[in-house]
Amino acid sequence: MLQQLLDFLGDGRIGLLGFGREGCSTYHFLRRHFPTRALIIADQNPVKLNDPYITLLCGESYLDVLHRCDILIKSPGVSLKDIEIPSNLLITCQTDLFLRFAPCTKIGVTGTKGKTTTSVLIYEMLCASDIAARLIGNVGVPVLDCFEDIGDHIAVIELSSHQLEFTRASPQIAVWTNLYEEHLDHYTGGFVGYAAAKARICNYQAPEDLFILNADQPLHEWTDLSPCKAKRIYIGLNESDAFLRSLDHTSPRLRGDHNRQDIYFAAKAALAVGATEPGIRSAVANFRGIPHRMDLVSQAGGIDWVDDCISTIPRAVLCAVDALENVDTLIIGGLDRGLDYHEFARDLAQRNLRNLICMPDTGHAIAKLLQPNSSKNIILVQTMEEAIAAAFANTAAGKTCLLSPAAASYNVYQNFEEKGRHFAQCINNSATATPPCPK
Repeated sequence: MLQQLLDFLGDGRIGLLGFGREGCSTYHFLRRHFPTRALIIADQNPVKLNDPYITLLCGESYLDVLHRCDILIKSPGVSLKDIEIPSNLLITCQTDLFLRFAPCTKIGVTGTKGKTTTSVLIYEMLCASDIAARLIGNVGVPVLDCFEDIGDHIAVIELSSHQLEFTRASPQIAVWTNLYEEHLDHYTGGFVGYAAAKARICNYQAPEDLFILNADQPLHEWTDLSPCKAKRIYIGLNESDAFLRSLDHTSPRLRGDHNRQDIYFAAKAALAVGATEPGIRSAVANFRGIPHRMDLVSQAGGIDWVDDCISTIPRAVLCAVDALENVDTLIIGGLDRGLDYHEFARDLAQRNLRNLICMPDTGHAIAKLLQPNSSKNIILVQTMEEAIAAAFANTAAGKTCLLSPAAASYNVYQNFEEKGRHFAQCINNSATATPPCPK
């Protein structure tokens, strides 16, 4: 169905908004099929390309591209919040094009948290069942990179809200793990706009499709799911399915109720496309974990140092603390995106952890909510180096120091992966670390 995609793009003026990983992928896809077609590339940052057929719009005027093209292929990281969109402009994206025109069976996975774990589990369950599959999307593989050679592979696609925002098609199997407040700064209407973007994963499904969703959350109360015509399967923690329950506690790297529910989501989706029960069991038992997700990166000083930088919302942090059980020190803090941390502060006060190391910006704000009556040892720091030094000095031997920010990392780092790598580097490079606290 490649030709249908190319026909859809037509002869109009094509603009690319955003030139990060996905924007660059889009450019190369277009050049594979339109070597000399005029393109407009717009990005807030400078772009360098040796291509005589492109027009660059960079810097403050990059959004002028909205008025200079007929079709805009938007990258997920660019927000159009409160921006007036010309009525004659068609906005699409890689996800939209792939869901519309790729000839394969598609399993899409979204959710505020758990979507990467669930996507990887589905992929590994299919592979363990000898079913050809590709893992693409928000996991770091732009979907158009494999459009031409997807063939009869099943596409397992991790989908962020940003990737869904301008889609007008849904996968045959849609999985929605959960919904919590996040990315409130990206969408017009805040949480309402965020939830509506997520709902696009199912709102274009047909009656013969399948929608697997969280039984423990009233998603229908937070966004309109009425356009979805697919059969619905609800997955909750109190699951009655005997096979799903038999998967409990079979992987040391999938601890906690949140991971247990992700296993259920993945197994249901995998079964729907022919995965075998032995294959599913094998994939869960052999799951190797995912970097920056409750990831044990060091045991320096007799402390378990766990990188959970993916936890950018309070609920995910609490899930990690509860799953690990022996957290003595928690490092929090990052970019302030307008989340309300009052309930999180109350929940932290009830957790059995002694030390709370607070980094800018949100960590300092949470510290103020807890002080002055908190029994926790609250330590304010400015840098990761200071945080690690404080953790070495205060964390008891045999206990865990958990980096789980409850916020995005963009105030200091390029992304959460960079923050996690810096965490591990600071631990390894801490030549002046004091012995762990014996308490």
